[in-house]
Amino acid sequence: MDRFSFLNAAHTQLIEDLYQQYKKYPDSVEPSWKSFFQGFDFALENYGDEDTEGSATYAPSVPVQQMVQSASAGGEVPEDIRREFKVVNLIEAYRSRGHLFTKTNPVRERRHYSPTLDIENFGLSREDLQRRFNCAVQTGMPGSSTLQDIITHLEKTYCDSIGIEYMHISNVAEKEFIKEWLQNNENHPVLSSEEKINILHKLNQAVAFENYLNTKFVGQKRFSLEGGESLIPALDQLITRSSTLGVNEVVLGMAHRGRLNVLSNIFGKSYKQIFSEFEGKEFEEDVFSGDVKYHLGATNIIKTAAGEEVIINLCPNPSHLETVAALVEGISRAKVDHKYHDYHKVLPIVIHGDGALAGQGIVYEVAQMMTLDGYKTGGTVHIVTNNQVAFTTNYLDSRSSIYCTDIAKVTDSPVMHVNDDDVEAVVHAIHFAAEYRAKFGKDVYIDLLGYRKYGHNEGDEPRFTQPQLYKLISKHPNPREIYKNKLKEEGIVSDDKLKMMEAEFKQLLDKDFDASKEIVKNKMDLFMAEDWKGIGYCPKGGLQIPADTRYDLAMLKDLAVKISTLPKDKKFISKITRLFDARLKLIENNTVDWAIGEQLAYATLLTENHSVRISGEDVERGTFSHRHAVVKTEDHEEEYAPLDHVSEAKFDIYNSHLSEYGVLGFEYGYAMASPEALTIWEAQFGDFVNGAQIIIDQYLVAAEEKWRVQNGLVMLLPHGFEGQGAEHSSARLERFLALCANQNIIVANCTTPANFFHMIRRQLIWDFRKPLVVMSPKSLLRHPKVVSTLEELAEGSFQPIIDDATADPEKVERLVLCSGKLYYELLAKKEESAAENIALVRVEQLYPLQQDKLNEILDKYSNRTSLVWAQEEPENMGAWTYILRNMRDTGIQVVAPVPSGSPAPGSHKMFEKNQSGVISKVFNLSKSPVTV
Repeated sequence: MDRFSFLNAAHTQLIEDLYQQYKKYPDSVEPSWKSFFQGFDFALENYGDEDTEGSATYAPSVPVQQMVQSASAGGEVPEDIRREFKVVNLIEAYRSRGHLFTKTNPVRERRHYSPTLDIENFGLSREDLQRRFNCAVQTGMPGSSTLQDIITHLEKTYCDSIGIEYMHISNVAEKEFIKEWLQNNENHPVLSSEEKINILHKLNQAVAFENYLNTKFVGQKRFSLEGGESLIPALDQLITRSSTLGVNEVVLGMAHRGRLNVLSNIFGKSYKQIFSEFEGKEFEEDVFSGDVKYHLGATNIIKTAAGEEVIINLCPNPSHLETVAALVEGISRAKVDHKYHDYHKVLPIVIHGDGALAGQGIVYEVAQMMTLDGYKTGGTVHIVTNNQVAFTTNYLDSRSSIYCTDIAKVTDSPVMHVNDDDVEAVVHAIHFAAEYRAKFGKDVYIDLLGYRKYGHNEGDEPRFTQPQLYKLISKHPNPREIYKNKLKEEGIVSDDKLKMMEAEFKQLLDKDFDASKEIVKNKMDLFMAEDWKGIGYCPKGGLQIPADTRYDLAMLKDLAVKISTLPKDKKFISKITRLFDARLKLIENNTVDWAIGEQLAYATLLTENHSVRISGEDVERGTFSHRHAVVKTEDHEEEYAPLDHVSEAKFDIYNSHLSEYGVLGFEYGYAMASPEALTIWEAQFGDFVNGAQIIIDQYLVAAEEKWRVQNGLVMLLPHGFEGQGAEHSSARLERFLALCANQNIIVANCTTPANFFHMIRRQLIWDFRKPLVVMSPKSLLRHPKVVSTLEELAEGSFQPIIDDATADPEKVERLVLCSGKLYYELLAKKEESAAENIALVRVEQLYPLQQDKLNEILDKYSNRTSLVWAQEEPENMGAWTYILRNMRDTGIQVVAPVPSGSPAPGSHKMFEKNQSGVISKVFNLSKSPVTV
């Protein structure tokens, strides 16, 4: 009966009884009633699949029973009921389409949409305006009201400075929460005088700071917030309100626009330091490039207006828009996993530009993480600084969707579109975002409709592309002036108070500007310094210093048995059982294959109290079905992860959604906040990494030089030419080697389980952190020669270069350097032909190249007549140009397939020809080695 509760008692029972009759026997009710129920479909539209059976009802009186019988027998739907439901339709239209008819654009008319919300479009007329309707209670009004009053109420709630989209949400509880929030005070804030003055204070800081920069640094790029200054009180209020809802730490990501304002007026970065950065001075640190001021990050502890202490972090980021969103999620998840163990304690905030939100594909990749077990963060507040022109593109050219925020509908997230000039509406929307996120743990979007006072940067001429818009903008008052006048009218502030507020802030800025002149060199604030306490920076040559990665042999064997033994009380498919039994037999025979060596690397770190996280496509079993870190029971698909039972330390492994860019960004962010954890991303095939190239170029290889940010992320990129065609052969080793400099990353192509074991352990045993890129094997996973002993794991160490143990230096005429799986193919040829005149040396770590060991090997084989670099990649790819650059004075030559625009041929026969050609050429001593 709740469906019709706004009607009077007689009507309610009449319709309820007829509705129950209609549900059971649709054709038994009079045609107009049947049409009525079909047309409105109340149950599904407003209450999900809720059934009225069993709900509280009362026995109908005799007259009501007669009405039901009469209506069922042939009477039509009474006109007053028809009208009630026409008004219900009008109410529903305001809820679902009211956002199209708001006053949210501060500088120009909104686009016109049809049909409008005019009452004539709902079968109502002007004569109905003074009629009273019971359905007014559906809008939060206390009782029946005239249609005119209902419309006025709906206009204030849905069509003023805030437009909301929420009717697409399928969860009934969420919709009811939002509906009640909106109906309270007609979706308008109720703020005390103190709160209003605090908002004005933050708005004054935002406006005055931008004006000051414009005066002192004319024409310099700063990506001004002017036209969107309400962002500053918005962030201030979001952090304050969230702190009262349990948030202890905030992770914020944003692009350039407004960043300096956020750094100064939210994060408390000194104006003096920002002014000094405008002078372009050098940084104090050596071997440090630095970055432009509007890319820099910050971490601080602030006290909110509510009296709560909150840690706030602003991620450093490059110019590549939306990339930082993935990092924000990864950092936030790491803090939940390792520090708080509660999603309510960490708040991710991402500030987007309108064009970037609509145009960048990573937005979708990150949005899809919202509820995934491996990536969820308890909901993100997305704030759009919508300047309506994106870069220099009119909104009609920058997207096909109505709003830049339409991605929200993918995740059933609500959106509030707000007029940036109405700062109280902005604050109200922000309060909603904080409370919705805290209650439902989902993403929420706040679209701040403002403008951009200048061009893309302050030296740009915006009238080239938007002359009419910028005519309007040039005459438009800023949000501070608008709000100042509003508070003056309300008698909350006086002219004298306003002048004093502005003069005090100007005096502070002048003082810091003068002090900035005294700074000789700029200092870089460390991002998340507390999280990295105890972790130093790599000294010069530090990557060449061996790390002690040994592990007790008896303990290692026990671990090997433990992680290779399945519980007897669970039933697994026979293939899994045989596989684990085979592992136990290998261990009994003191043989470690790749899968066992890898699992032991993780297990030993877990016993040393380091957590381990692995993610990527198919990582639980491993793309090539070698890892089986998670196995499932046959009958109930119950999951069992052997590494979960090694120690108290956390082992997490997650099959990701089909994303590289977003997931690699997430894992990079996770590692950025987890210096004591091992974080691994594995590409399904190595070449898939090219879908995440921006993360590599802008973060992985450059972050330490730009921002002094370390990271220990491991990337496993299966690489090897095996006849699978142009794709799935090459992880583009040449690209990574071209990006190597100043000890920024490690690039390796291991060929033994022991070397992989020690290399992975080394990541956390070092007292600094570096990204590691491993061209991990495919065919070597089950190669009979790719095995190690337990002693080599327990007592050995990582070998950057492995010499040929079988070669006699006196007999060697050709010294062949190679890397990766090609070694085993060359070895097979050497053994087949008993070639004592060839020495095969493996370069396991390509960058940094261990030059002293290499020189030692070159000296050892002094009788050689030729020195060769052999590779299976085309000559213009792979490691050749890198090797030549480092060994140009040695006379080294190359054996490789001919240069190509594609990594590998599609024809398997051509692949075999190339591969056999390389191998034959290496062993053909009668001819000079050349490309094949």
